[in-house]
Amino acid sequence: MPLSTKSSHSDTSAPRKRVILAEPRGFCAGVRRAIAMVERALEVYGPPIYVRKQIVHNHYVVRLLERKGARFVESELDVPEGAVCLFSAHGVSPAVRAGAADRNLQVIDATCPLVAKVHQQARRVVRDGRVLLLVGHQEHEETEGTRGEAPRETLVVETVEDVERLDLPRDTPVAYLTQTTLSVDETADIVRALTQRFDDIVGPGTDTICYASQNRQNGIKSLARQADLVLVVGSENSSNSQRMVDVAREAGTAARLVPDVSRLDGGWLEGVTTVGVSSGASVPDALVHQLLDRLAEFGHDEVEVESTAVEDVVFSMPLQLADGIRSDDRERLDDAWSKVPPDAPAGTPRRTM
Repeated sequence: MPLSTKSSHSDTSAPRKRVILAEPRGFCAGVRRAIAMVERALEVYGPPIYVRKQIVHNHYVVRLLERKGARFVESELDVPEGAVCLFSAHGVSPAVRAGAADRNLQVIDATCPLVAKVHQQARRVVRDGRVLLLVGHQEHEETEGTRGEAPRETLVVETVEDVERLDLPRDTPVAYLTQTTLSVDETADIVRALTQRFDDIVGPGTDTICYASQNRQNGIKSLARQADLVLVVGSENSSNSQRMVDVAREAGTAARLVPDVSRLDGGWLEGVTTVGVSSGASVPDALVHQLLDRLAEFGHDEVEVESTAVEDVVFSMPLQLADGIRSDDRERLDDAWSKVPPDAPAGTPRRTM
């Protein structure tokens, strides 16, 4: 569907139904790299290859990679000895790396470089003799991996109330780091509380907030100012997608998470003139296009693209997979994941052309 189609309604007095499509949206550089690494590993080593946890938090991506020969497991202990094993983009702890080594696994590390930077800083904090206060979600895979760098010296802080409950003297030397998928806005109050709570506190050596999470949330704020309803395409286990929904609601605009087009409820559109659409950092554009097509069936067939940032970040492949990689791989990957393949797994919604 063209992104600037004109409405075919003949009643000019009726409110103009439209969609505002956020840009940037969808895949970030770390997700592109992780998916490309799975596909490249399948080419180099042949199927099956094993992936510890979901490579990225998107059910559609996982199902299609499974079709290509990837096998997703919960633990490195579930991988046959000596097999190829990819670590997901969210990172792993040293204990996981040790477990993989004990099983002689051929490890390919798809940890997002931004997450790897947080791990490096966590190790540095502990070497400096400080307690690490990790701002993040307790059960998120990224937080589990970072905490694993120094589990005895790390405390996870999710809320301002958690800061108040910390059983540490005021003069304790501490440092804080943040989960990369959190935005500056949602960590600001916690960081402020930490700096007020401790006399000897240092922050990250460099910004640990993911540029993509911040950009997508900034885009949501803009959509919320213009739309009656904001739809965020993303899986239910995607922290950054869920947070985008929260940001729209906090701005006073109705918002819904749409894992795929089959989950769109036409009732949500009653009385709605303008719909804002965006997607989380692990979402392929195929799912967004499907949603746009379905919205057009409900009369929202005029699409305006609103750009609030330009993203040109590219993360390179590790050397073990880099041979034969073409310079235009980013464009080829984006193009491939913007379409639903004819052999998509059962239950995958197809785009209506």
